[in-house]
Amino acid sequence: MSPQYLSPGVYVEEVDRGAKPIEGVGTSVAAFIGFAEKGPVNKPTLITNWSQFKDTFGDFQETSYLAHAVYGYFYNGGGTAYVVRVPGGVGGQSDTKEAAAPAKAAAGEKEAKPEPKKKPAKAAISAKTFIGDADARTGLGGLEAVDEVTMVAIPDLMAALQAGDLKEEDVKAVQTAMFTHCEKMKYRFALIDPLPGLSPQEVKAWRMEKAGYDSKYGALYYPWISVSNPLGEGSISIPPSGHMAGIYARSDAERGVHKAPANEVVRGAIGLALQITKGEQDVLNPVSVNCIRSFPGRGIRVWGARALSSDPAWRYINVRRLFNFVEASIERGTQWVVFEPNDVDLWERVKRDITAFLTLVWRDGALFGNTPAEAFYVKCDEELNPPEVRDAGMLIIEIGMAPVKPAEFVIFRISQWQGGGEVSE
Repeated sequence: MSPQYLSPGVYVEEVDRGAKPIEGVGTSVAAFIGFAEKGPVNKPTLITNWSQFKDTFGDFQETSYLAHAVYGYFYNGGGTAYVVRVPGGVGGQSDTKEAAAPAKAAAGEKEAKPEPKKKPAKAAISAKTFIGDADARTGLGGLEAVDEVTMVAIPDLMAALQAGDLKEEDVKAVQTAMFTHCEKMKYRFALIDPLPGLSPQEVKAWRMEKAGYDSKYGALYYPWISVSNPLGEGSISIPPSGHMAGIYARSDAERGVHKAPANEVVRGAIGLALQITKGEQDVLNPVSVNCIRSFPGRGIRVWGARALSSDPAWRYINVRRLFNFVEASIERGTQWVVFEPNDVDLWERVKRDITAFLTLVWRDGALFGNTPAEAFYVKCDEELNPPEVRDAGMLIIEIGMAPVKPAEFVIFRISQWQGGGEVSE
């Protein structure tokens, strides 16, 4: 409604006609689920450094990998994480309360002998311990209430397996639940660990036959890595997911989410549970088992960049995570559109804002093409939004992107040349 002017004069009005910039969302917030010495149970707790983790959840434990994973995450470049301590394991929650002290005997009665206090029993561990429940805000389900999370890891799944509390089918159930969780939340990615002590042939059989994973929302890294034992001498082998989450965060910060988190040094790793040969990786890479390898003079590096998807369009981790980033940014940056008049003016404003955002993404090197027109398109017109669509209260915008793919196989074709002539291009 136009303002009323009752007396002569100059009036200045502010009119909202400008662009509403879409800001890129964060891509490097990990969530870890596992056992800890102390701290809140089944409550996602924000942790920003290793000292804060120690103060809240305690130090390294012999029968838990959670602390190792969080330490490796921060050591490799992670900046923010949520930690969910589940009952059981080291410092597990008690299933039985201590017996109350007996009441004092009445006058003339013999004082009752106090019964010994019951020792707290360790909580039973099952696949449900880690999967949890969204309504009860427990385990993996409790992370549904935390929007910032973009990566999920459960390193203590392997600790429970080694302790005999879980079986291989339980591991499969939890890891499958991780993929389902990430697919449901849309903008998350699961980092899963292989079973301990598997040979290359066994990890291939686990991935393809026993587990049979097929998800564009997760990746598997093999083998386990060796780190210095913080509780004694020598080294210990731990699952790689925590260190890998830190590498994801480091790669995002240094290069961008479009860069595959591979050919990166695993900081803190002093060895591998198994030295992978090129021949063994020739068998594992085609089935999307990402190898961690040691190279003379170059250290221990991540040497794989594939998601666990059979769809070639979603073969690479960075493509999935790039789309997660773009989709989440657009969803958050266009909330102002809801309930606006659905007309041509709105269509043009939405196209302008999304085009401006994707142009920045292209300039960062995330999209393939010499020009923005070659790298992406944004369509919002009468064809997509005929009267029946508008009558249903919907506005449809179509976006296409050409993501960059990693140079996984670098091929130099070398031949003898006599010289003296020009080489045709």
